[in-house]
Parts: sequence; C-alpha cells; structure tokens
Amino acid sequence: MDALELLFSASLWAAAIRIASPLIFATLGELISERAGVLNLGIEGIMTVGAFAGWFTVYQGGDLWLGVLVAALAGSAFGLLHAILVVPLGLSQHVTGIGITLFAASLTYYTYRLAFPEVTSPPKIEPFQPWAVPVLSDIPFFGEALFRQTPLTYLAFIAAGLVGWFLYRTPAGLAVRTAGENPAAVEAQGIDVTKVRILAVVAGSALMGIGGAFLTLSAFNSFYFEMVNGRGWIAIALVVFGSWRPGKALLGALLFAAFDAYQLRLQQLAGAFVPYQIFLMLPYALSILALIIMSRRASYPRALMIPYRKGER
Repeated sequence: MDALELLFSASLWAAAIRIASPLIFATLGELISERAGVLNLGIEGIMTVGAFAGWFTVYQGGDLWLGVLVAALAGSAFGLLHAILVVPLGLSQHVTGIGITLFAASLTYYTYRLAFPEVTSPPKIEPFQPWAVPVLSDIPFFGEALFRQTPLTYLAFIAAGLVGWFLYRTPAGLAVRTAGENPAAVEAQGIDVTKVRILAVVAGSALMGIGGAFLTLSAFNSFYFEMVNGRGWIAIALVVFGSWRPGKALLGALLFAAFDAYQLRLQQLAGAFVPYQIFLMLPYALSILALIIMSRRASYPRALMIPYRKGER
C-alpha cells in the first residue's frame, strides 16, 4: 500500500476518529468557556486530572461509566477553582490557567505516587470495548470507520451536536454567547454575568475531564505520566481554528487526528529513509498552517479575557 492508498483506507479513518475523540471533548469544553468570555489555560491539567480520576475509580472497582462521571466531576472542581479566581476576583486568566495546569498535574502525580508507591509498571483495567452499531457497521468503508468505535467516541460526537444546539437554539446558550460578546447586555436582561461565566467554565471543564478520561478508559487501559501529551494546547488552537463554532471545531479535531493517524502509517512506509521526527512533526506543522489560514477570518468573542464587574459599562 502506497502513501496515496493510505488516504482511502478505512482503518486510517477509524484511527483518526479515535484520536479525535478526546480532542473533541476538550475543544468543546474550551469553546464553551471562551464563548462566555473566559480563557481556560488549565485545560492540560484538567485533562490529566480527568484521566487519573476516571481510571482510578475503575481500578478501585467502579463501573466504567462511573469513572466517566468522576472524571467530569474532578474536571468541574478545578474549573470552579479557575472560574472563582478569574471571574469574580478578576485575576489574570493566563497566569491562573497555567497555575491550574501545574497544580492539577502535580496533584495528580503526587496522588498516583501515594496510591502506588512501589509500582514500576502502570496497573491496568478493562477499558471500554468497541461497539458495532447494528446494520450501520456493515456498510462498506463507513461501517468500519464510523460505526465500530467505543461508546465514548459516539458520546463525543453526540456532545458536539448538543453543544451546538445549546449555544444556538436555547436562551441559556444565547446568554453564554452574549456574556462573551457584550456582558453589559446580559446584565441589562437581569441575568447575573458572573454566574453565567462560572457555570460555563465549570461545564466546559467537565467536558475536558471526560476528554482526559477517554485516554485511560477507552484509548488505553492504564494511567501514566504525560499521557495527555499536549492535547489540551491543541484543543485551544482548535477553538480558534473553528472560529468558536462547534461544527468547525469538530472538523478541526478530525483534521488534526487524520494528520496524526496518517503520519503513523507513513513512518511504516518510509521510516527507513526519513527520520521519524519528521513524521512526528507533520500533524503539528500542517495544523499550524491550517490555523494561520483559518484564524485570519476568525471572529473571536469581543469580551474574551476581559473581566466584568456588575454595574460597569
């Protein structure tokens, strides 16, 4: 199979969808937060917490879906901390977000070492197994690529649809979007801007936590250090790539994942002739190029990163 034939391989696109799943959760979470006017740079640490919390819950005998719930709650707890610091207190969103990432990741690693002081290899669990959708999974090409995934992958795509519906079809979604564009207009309607922003950050952080849990409960079967591996920062870039719209952000996540899955297979074809670092760099370089092209036309929330206090205009 040559490089061109790889692009038409169902296994490539099945892998791309798997790789995209945690990015979809994380990107949606960041998008909700930024739509409300709050940049959440704590995403990398929140995903790490979610990955560990979900995995540890299952390792201790909990159900897989309970692990997903615990991961969401752990993510929302750190999201609440970030929101309290940056919304009512008005602290720097950049500094606070990076602090949340460092705090969350360090606390996770410390807890892991407390729980497993003598472990040399990560303990394993039984993760989610692929579930073939009846009838649809038998469709040539599309069946293998789309309908033989794990339940969390299906949940990621459902979440994208729900977030889009929430933001553009509900009064609460309108309040979130307006809080990121013109918070004074939200206040004029008798809605508390502070509450809207805090709830948006908490809800977005819950999705980030689930994105982290995908890695330990679906993609892999154990937790290890640095497993998030920059996915949080990629998600932030995907929000910009998607112009703060769920549909475009979803396509961006799939595009990056396709690049990533493609480079893994290219290594097998040309790895003996080309340094593997070139292939590892490929999805990031192409994503940066796509980000530059798309961001020139992006319309960001006008009140993003701007603190708001009641009564101010």
